[in-house]
Amino acid sequence: MRKLLNTLYITNKHCYVSRDRENIVISVEKKIVKRFPIHILEGIICFNYNGASPGIIKLCAEHNIGIAFLTPSGRLCGRFVGKTNGNVFLRREQYRIADDKTLSLGIARNMIYAKLINSRTVLHRLIRDHKEKIDADKITLSAQKIFTQIQKLETVQDTDALRGIEGDCAREYFGCFNAMILQQQDDFYFNERIKRPPKDNVNAMLSFFYSVLTYDIQSALESVGLDSYVGFLHTDRPGRPGLALDMIEELRAYLVDRFVITCINKRIVDPQCFQTKENETVLLNDKGRERMLEAWQKRKQEEIRHPFLQENVKIGLLPFVQAQLLSRYIRGDIEAYPPFVI
Repeated sequence: MRKLLNTLYITNKHCYVSRDRENIVISVEKKIVKRFPIHILEGIICFNYNGASPGIIKLCAEHNIGIAFLTPSGRLCGRFVGKTNGNVFLRREQYRIADDKTLSLGIARNMIYAKLINSRTVLHRLIRDHKEKIDADKITLSAQKIFTQIQKLETVQDTDALRGIEGDCAREYFGCFNAMILQQQDDFYFNERIKRPPKDNVNAMLSFFYSVLTYDIQSALESVGLDSYVGFLHTDRPGRPGLALDMIEELRAYLVDRFVITCINKRIVDPQCFQTKENETVLLNDKGRERMLEAWQKRKQEEIRHPFLQENVKIGLLPFVQAQLLSRYIRGDIEAYPPFVI
């Protein structure tokens, strides 16, 4: 199993990234503030605009470490990924499957099946742990509706029908999301999922960490030789990582949604962690990003028993494990793609 290394998150807008031999150097106004040896890192994500030196690009290329540049809100500006891993035959088979509606539907169905099961599990855990604090009957009804839709998955004939089922279940799931917020309810509330732009604190956190997880999944897919831009559910669109967006469906409830709720209920974040722009867009500020990314790194170090492999893996390796399993299916080593189910 691959060793989980660290991801370096640079949130200070004044930081500049450069190289000193085999070290990554972080400077503010030409003064060195941090230094990291390259061998402890597997990725760098910059949420600023100062950029990085050509030397650091070369160093990362030598060690096959990806660099992503995001806006402070988490919107991807661009990525440097170095050399392509894997072999051309794996990617050619991926493209053939993507062009075959039946084969594509099979993979997409498995991913959406996992998403719906995981969403339903989150609701059942909410009822189990906090029945006396919530409207248990409402949440139970939503969980039942999701289960009814899960039973329809085997009969869907195309990806449009699959998207319809996924959309109906997402509305049921997010309709219960506010009930998971048990602390700081005056400042953290959820009425509906608002993506672009987020208009409240909860949506701001969800959007930010969905972007972070998408980057992790892209890196994992490319590390095993797959093309992260050619998906089976999300159709091809220039600049859109379709396969990464496919895979995030099965992981978002477990990795991001529960993490965001934990950060609220454990008061890791507070109202001072956000800023509101003139157009009412709500974003995490420097303080908020720093706090949550620190908690995100700690969360990634926790171990679980992987349901398919029956091995203990660190949570941060789940994107890589699922990417490996997908590549094994595409190569013909296993009969079907086993998505991640809580």
